Amino acid sequence: MTPARAAITRLTVTNFRSYEQARLELDARPVVLTGDNGAGKTNLLEALSLLSPGRGLRGARLAELARIGTDAPWGVAATLNVGEQTHELGTGSDPAGPGPGAGDRRVARIDGNPARATDLGEHLAVLWLTPQMDRLFAEGASARRRFFDRLVLGLDPAHGTRSNRYERALRQRARLLQEGRADPAWLDGLERELAETGVAIAAARRAYLERLVAALALGTDAFPRPAIAVSGLVEEMLGQASALQAEDEFRRRLAASRAADAAAGGTATIGPHKSDVIAMHAAKDMLAERCSTGEQKALLISLILAGSLLTGAERGTTPVLLLDEVAAHLDPDRRAALYDALDRLGGQFWLTGTEPGPFRKLAEKAQFFAVRDAAVSRA
Repeated sequence: MTPARAAITRLTVTNFRSYEQARLELDARPVVLTGDNGAGKTNLLEALSLLSPGRGLRGARLAELARIGTDAPWGVAATLNVGEQTHELGTGSDPAGPGPGAGDRRVARIDGNPARATDLGEHLAVLWLTPQMDRLFAEGASARRRFFDRLVLGLDPAHGTRSNRYERALRQRARLLQEGRADPAWLDGLERELAETGVAIAAARRAYLERLVAALALGTDAFPRPAIAVSGLVEEMLGQASALQAEDEFRRRLAASRAADAAAGGTATIGPHKSDVIAMHAAKDMLAERCSTGEQKALLISLILAGSLLTGAERGTTPVLLLDEVAAHLDPDRRAALYDALDRLGGQFWLTGTEPGPFRKLAEKAQFFAVRDAAVSRA
């Protein structure tokens, strides 16, 4: 069955980054934003990325999103069309401030009703690629985990809730160990929470990985297909035992590592927060981190295309794709292949670039906007 197209048909940002206010009226076609570096193109993509759970494509603290020079709350609102349905989504900083940390309290609304930011993922899946991700495979494991978990989140919105619960319990346990207040009953409760949510996180990653491998096999030959795996203690436990057995073993190891974790500053040295994502250029039998920058970008494009295909097929609605400067360093053939692959996915995608030339092939299929000094106009 062909998935329903999810498309943003109106986007409004207020007091966000470089924007005092901007409003885009759109249809369901792809969107191309062009303008000089620093004009505000990526800020619009970041605003869109915040209409899904998490910290958006830059991973910024919420207080950093407010427009410089104003204490007013920032906000992002959009009209989302999914097939025959329409939803109004919104998120922003808590307008109830001031107060300690008020800028870091995020609120959300769905169809005019208060909601949690995690609830946004039930209506809209957003995936993205940015220039900062070009060296993802050569950087630390945390960046690769975030990238993979974002893919999982697009298919499984509850993955974000599980991750938040896990991170909260992880911080609480670390604080107890740092302060030397090792109340066994308190630590037992936190480690039980870590075991339950940690195994659920690892299970979601394993389930997604199996489906992603199948989706990669259907990808375009224009981009190299990566071989990909998730490497981590809890993920490995699940390959050898049941979920309940893995929970018991993880909880036992957490209890046994309390002294070592306390000596190391409190953070648990084992768990899904330490897992890594291993990728290889399958045709070359070469680790992705050893490939050229261009090959690494091509591998990332393959992963995003496969993740989008999988999300659309299993959710029944296409994700919205945000591709920041993705075409800039592709040769004309690869660029044309990317546009063809995006077109076949059937969803709305947003592209940015400094010049309209690289997007000429999309002239009859996309809607073009010019961005200049945080102002947006039809191109």
